[in-house]
Formats: sequence, structure tokens, C-alpha cells
Amino acid sequence: MRVLLVSNGNGEAAIAQRLAVALHEAIPGLSLDHLPLVGEPQSTTEATVVGPPAALPSGGLIAMFNLRNIVDDVGGGLIGLTIRQLCFLRRVRGRYDLAIAVGDTFALFMTLQMRARTVFVGTAKSVNVARYGPAELRVMRKAAYVFVRDPATAEDCRARGLDAVEAGNAIVDLHDRDTIVDLHLAGDEELVLLFPGSRVGAYEEASVLCATFAAARARGARVVGALSVAPRLDARRFIDRLAADGWRYEERGDRDGRAQLLRDESRILLWRGGVGALLAQAALVLGQAGTANEAAAAAGIAVAAIDDGRTRAERWYRMRQRALLGDAMVMLPSDPEKAGERLAALLADRALRTTMGEIGRARMGEPGATRRIAERVAACLNLR
Repeated sequence: MRVLLVSNGNGEAAIAQRLAVALHEAIPGLSLDHLPLVGEPQSTTEATVVGPPAALPSGGLIAMFNLRNIVDDVGGGLIGLTIRQLCFLRRVRGRYDLAIAVGDTFALFMTLQMRARTVFVGTAKSVNVARYGPAELRVMRKAAYVFVRDPATAEDCRARGLDAVEAGNAIVDLHDRDTIVDLHLAGDEELVLLFPGSRVGAYEEASVLCATFAAARARGARVVGALSVAPRLDARRFIDRLAADGWRYEERGDRDGRAQLLRDESRILLWRGGVGALLAQAALVLGQAGTANEAAAAAGIAVAAIDDGRTRAERWYRMRQRALLGDAMVMLPSDPEKAGERLAALLADRALRTTMGEIGRARMGEPGATRRIAERVAACLNLR
């Protein structure tokens, strides 16, 4: 059996790769490929990356008519890339028994060019923010199965004539297999995760996050930070950017979590490993990420984000995430000193953090979505 996964976004590519693990468990002898429309994930033992390389300046963030990112992406070859991807999908017609689109309806539209039986795993929309529109529903009706991320969205789709299934939110399963490590924190220290995101703007976001962390530490918060470096980003660029803010880099001889950044009384680990290893130990997440912030909420961790959206699309994206997570997430002011004061107060309020974590788990749903989707895919292939 041959299956092609098609993803549209960095977070969606991570979901596709986690789904690949569940598919191999459900379908013995499966041959699985992965076409990322955005980003450049690496091949894994479960899925081989195929198709044209998909590096774009914006990292794929062109929602809400973000003119700057659209212009950058067009200049960086977006139109030519999309044409090459269309040609690839049409060229592989007949090679796969099933195709699985992960992300938004653009990913589904592209996948349908294969004219193969198609499953849609819709991760991008929820009625908590915005329902699927009429044009999107028309595209979704062409899929053999449609999975959406929460019961309310599934109910809304069914009320409008689309037989959608709520298998759960695949983001919840993203880091359930990451190896847990001992960070050797002191007994009274708590861990704050810093998620600057996975796009090129992450280097500047890290500067803001680290300044906010330092301001909270200066106000007495007994915390150690861990700055997560996404797989396709350059750790040296983070080090150089933060050196301009006065952070000193210290290598301690271990690839994951032992290198650190120091400034005054603040210490931040430079983390290049799996995020799940950190989520299991975190007291709070301070993040400008998309999927990683939501994965933290799913793990029952309070999330704080900086309200520093420089473009309409960035402000829209954070507003969307705030609507998805509800009171599991708080917004901090853009000024690092004021944000640090708010962050220190949140760290001191364990009861509030616990409540935020409970809301996050409820909003994101129970684990097991990738397994349930894989089982339905096996049924779609008449294997169960």
C-alpha cells in the first residue's frame, strides 16, 4: 500500500510526520511519502519527503492578505513553486492508493489534483474562530473522509451537509513520544519555555522573549528559561542576535539543553531537542509560536504571548490563537519591562496557572487523534 501525505505549513508538517507514525502502526507494510507545500522537513524512517523543495521567505504565513509576506514569497519563487508542486501531483497520478491532506483546504485542493482517494485532516479551522466557508465546503465534499479538530466544528459541518468526523485534535499527540531528560534544576527553580516560532522572524522574537524573561527574573521569579530552536533554524543566528542584547553564550559540551545564555542573574538553556522533553517539566510557556503554543496548552501548561504583532496578519494570527485557547492563554504588553512584571505575577500565582492548564486541556481535547485517524485510514483502504 502506498500513501502520500500533503501538508501546508510548518506545524502541519509536524502533524503529518506524527500521523505517519500512527499509520505505520495501523497498516503493516505501508509505503509512505510526504509532500510539504511549505517548509523543508526532513525524511524520517516513517515517511520520505518528496516533491519540489518548499523554502519560502515567510515560512508560509500569508494569511489575511499579508502584502509584505506575499510580495516576499512571490519574489522568492512562490508562483513557480506552486506550479512545480501541481505538476508533481499530476505526474504521480495512479502511484498512490490514498492521499491525505493535512492543514487547510488549499492543501486539500492541491492533493485532489492527484485524482486519488483522499482523506482531509483539517487542522487550520474551528468554529471557535471561524467556520469553514461555502467554497471550502465544496472542496471538502470531494474527500472520502473529512476530519476536523473539535466536536463543535464537526457538528457545524454536518448541519451544512458535510459528513465530517471529529477524531480529535492531532496537535495533542505531537510530542507524546519525545524522550524526557533531566535538566538538573535546583529544587526551588521552575522552567519557563521560550517558543520564538519556526519562521525567519523567530530571531527577533527571541530577543523580545529573552528580554521579558530577564525582566521577570529581575523581579524575583525563581526560573530558568529554555529557548527552543526549531529544526530548520540556525542556533548560531540566535546566539549572535542575543549577544547584541548582552547575552553571553556558554557551551557546556552537550547538544541538547546544556549550552546556555547568561545575562546578570538570568540563565536560558539553548534547546535543540524535542519539545516534549521540555513540556513535561515546564511551569509556563512564553511563546510567539503557533503549533508549539497550542501543544503546550494541550499538555496543561499556561501560555503567555507578547502582543507585538507588527503586521495585520501577525495580529490576526495571535487573535485567532487567543480565540482557540481562551483563558488558557494571556497576552502580555510589547514593552519587555511591563511584560516581565506581568509574567512574574503569573509565575507567582500557581492557582491561576493550574486553572489555565485545565482550560487548555479542555480546549485542545483528549490525546489519541492520530491513532483514530490512522484506524479510519486503514478502513478506507479496506484493511479493517
